[in-house]
Amino acid sequence: MARLQVGVWLGTLSLVLATTGRLPGAEAPSRPNILLLVTDDQRWDALGAAGNRLIRTPHLDRLAAGGVLFKNCFCTTSICATSRASLLCGQWARRHGIHDFATSFSPQAWRQTFPAVLRRCGYRVGFVGKWGVGRTLPRQQYDFFAGFAGQGRYFDPKRPQHMTDYLTDQAVKFLQGCTPDEPFCLQVSFKAAHCQDGQPWRLQFQPAKRYASLYQQVTIPPPLTAREEYFRRLPPFLQTSEARRRWQVRFANPEMFQYSVKNYYRLITGVDDAVGRMLAVLRQRKLDRNTVVIFTSDNGFYLGDYGLAGKWFMHEPSIRLPLVIYDPRLPRELTGRQLEPMVLTVDLAPTILELAGAPVPAAMQGRSLVPLLQGRCTRWRQEFFYEHLFRHRRIPQSEGVRTRRWKYVRYLLPEGPYEQLFDLETDPHELHDLARQRQHQNVLRLLRRRCDELARQLAAK
Repeated sequence: MARLQVGVWLGTLSLVLATTGRLPGAEAPSRPNILLLVTDDQRWDALGAAGNRLIRTPHLDRLAAGGVLFKNCFCTTSICATSRASLLCGQWARRHGIHDFATSFSPQAWRQTFPAVLRRCGYRVGFVGKWGVGRTLPRQQYDFFAGFAGQGRYFDPKRPQHMTDYLTDQAVKFLQGCTPDEPFCLQVSFKAAHCQDGQPWRLQFQPAKRYASLYQQVTIPPPLTAREEYFRRLPPFLQTSEARRRWQVRFANPEMFQYSVKNYYRLITGVDDAVGRMLAVLRQRKLDRNTVVIFTSDNGFYLGDYGLAGKWFMHEPSIRLPLVIYDPRLPRELTGRQLEPMVLTVDLAPTILELAGAPVPAAMQGRSLVPLLQGRCTRWRQEFFYEHLFRHRRIPQSEGVRTRRWKYVRYLLPEGPYEQLFDLETDPHELHDLARQRQHQNVLRLLRRRCDELARQLAAK
């Protein structure tokens, strides 16, 4: 009889999983909701809470003041598709294998992503915005899906609203369907502040028209490295790269720089206003006290640094991004902190799962940030591996290791690797390449060996 009862229970469980994809008995209201907000191409310092006194991001600044700001957050690959894939599955690209815009997750790989795990554990999962991973949209993998393929358009003739406003409406629609007794996870993936590729320079960044007067009375200082002398220090293959070509249509003179960066800032302020709308809905529905808000970007962005635009390479403006985690359950003494440890986009998936009390798949390579949030972590990573294996004739592939002090970069050129070495302690702007100086050869060899070791370890299944 006992065996028969167990068999009936297992059969019922299989039927539930087959029809709903969820495990039963998962209504516990104590599990937090998750609101994951991801911008596109937002560098770490394009945020008021990060010390930028010109950009207006009051809602995000308040989240940082009531939560935790991670000062040293990095992507492991600085390009949209690969970085987003790493964020979903908590793996380096060498493990998940998504190096282009066409490749999607296999069904088996998808099961190891954080939204798939949360859905099986009873969360209502939603996605809004730019999908960015492969050509197939995973509509059936979410309870609510309002995503789009490709880059989309800020002003689409089929839609009366600016893209950011439209995505916010979709997010609000999801939130209005949420109830306190069913935990949810909503991913909102903005197009902003990505450029509108292929447009003339005045249309590269396209904020909503209501922001036209914002920042008109300020002059935005160019980055320290945005000088011709620093561009000339780059290796020749970077001087002729896609990043230089895009600089020519965005930042090539002071007028273009001011116009482009102000519109880039306006797009980010538009996102901040969108965040304010979502937070208001959470308060109205009495969901705010149990909703963890995570705000980040997929990668950084050159704003004329080194005479470049775009991302891809391993300079700090390209790989460093904002990260704010607001958990209303944290005690007051743990809020308002700005943390120094190096954290990565691959850490977000295990963080979300631990916050939700869900199992973390063994395939995930990132580390949960929950111990840092809760002030109980004393040891953390001192280095991380960077890789960019996207194939493009004007974007050289690269990999490297960043430690707290050193940065080792290796460009994988057809004629052989080209190495760079920077001492971030004495040269935080990466102006002096030490790779060919005799006194630094020991450091160069150590980091070269460490880069090889990490590449092998992270690729292993």
